[in-house]
Amino acid sequence: MISTSDFHTGLTIELDGELYTVVEFQHVKPGKGAAFVRSRLKNLRTGSTTERTFRAGEKVSRAIMERKTMEYLYNSDDEYYLMDMETYEQVTLSKEQMEAAVKFLIENEQLTVVMHGEKVVGVELPNTVALKVVETDPAFKGDTAAGGSKPAKLQTGLVVQVPFFIEAGDILKIDTRTSAYIERV
Repeated sequence: MISTSDFHTGLTIELDGELYTVVEFQHVKPGKGAAFVRSRLKNLRTGSTTERTFRAGEKVSRAIMERKTMEYLYNSDDEYYLMDMETYEQVTLSKEQMEAAVKFLIENEQLTVVMHGEKVVGVELPNTVALKVVETDPAFKGDTAAGGSKPAKLQTGLVVQVPFFIEAGDILKIDTRTSAYIERV
């Protein structure tokens, strides 16, 4: 159990049989009446957000989340196969469980799988990944004078906007949170 006074962003709690993570919270002490905590919670199963108000000091169940490092092996249709790096057991995840990680996955890449008990809750990627450009328009002399960007298709199928000097075969560092180009590696 954890008190609502100890809320912090990223905290995972269990309410009404569902898992939620605290996205935002605010302690409010009105001039008249009891203090309360206004919070915005994200449902880890559905991805929807909800606002909830708690009395100050109210106790809620804290969800214990376990993080395991796993290696992405391959996918078949909408099933993704991962291997636990400690036990070498293979785990199969659905496309829904993989969420946005799908567009950054390369075979043999390591990622973090978040679990609650034996149930997979989600997947965490590193903040940046290095991906190879497989297709982009050629740069023409004089294009770079005004700045700007062009689309580039990466090895995972993700399309990002890149500067004109990027060519097919270049390896780029991509931010997994925003799907944006950072730099050429």
